[in-house]
Amino acid sequence: MTKKAAFWIFLLGTLSSAVLFLALTWDTHRQVVALSHADKINERVVAGKRAFEKYNCNDCHTILGFGGYYAPDLTQVVQRIGEEGIRYRIKSPAQAFAKSWRKMPDVHASDAEINDMVAFFAWVGEVNNNDWPPQDSKKRISRGEQAMVASVGVSPGAAVFQSKGCMNCHSLHGTGGTFGPEMDTIGRGMSKEQIEHYVRNPKSVDPKAKMPPQKELTDRELEEVAKFLSGLK
Repeated sequence: MTKKAAFWIFLLGTLSSAVLFLALTWDTHRQVVALSHADKINERVVAGKRAFEKYNCNDCHTILGFGGYYAPDLTQVVQRIGEEGIRYRIKSPAQAFAKSWRKMPDVHASDAEINDMVAFFAWVGEVNNNDWPPQDSKKRISRGEQAMVASVGVSPGAAVFQSKGCMNCHSLHGTGGTFGPEMDTIGRGMSKEQIEHYVRNPKSVDPKAKMPPQKELTDRELEEVAKFLSGLK
């Protein structure tokens, strides 16, 4: 290959890459209002973002890919633990994380600030971010689940229970959250079918249930986790 040919290959490659990059950037900016549901940003969402920044939540948590990695990602936190779960953790972190080695400080946020942050998290959770973060993926089976099944040897249902954040609220053998009941012997009182029904719509079984409907779970994931839990006796 001559120097002239190499130069033209380099030049054309650089120019085509630059054009593609600019076109994709323009297209993203063109769609940002629709992708981010900007029309749903109200005063409470804005106030919630300000409270989130006021208490430096990003120092420990990531959200939309930005922040620290000490604590769980908050991009899909409403879908994962529900509004009451968020309120409980912010208001009573010592109790919520009593069994966890990772501790959350009590920022003494007011009820109004907590409600505003819930509104902010709810808005963030609806942003179309191309299936991010991976642990909240709606795909058939996540890489995290595959790795746990292959390397640790746990069942697919146990992998779903861990990777989908169930242990943020529930504990197994002393490990996990305290917001929801322990799962050690749940199979003694509930069948696989009953667990599936409860997970999909908790309030249809118990009107006072604080657990949010787990609509993000696929049918496959729900079946696997219900099979796993029903076997805990």
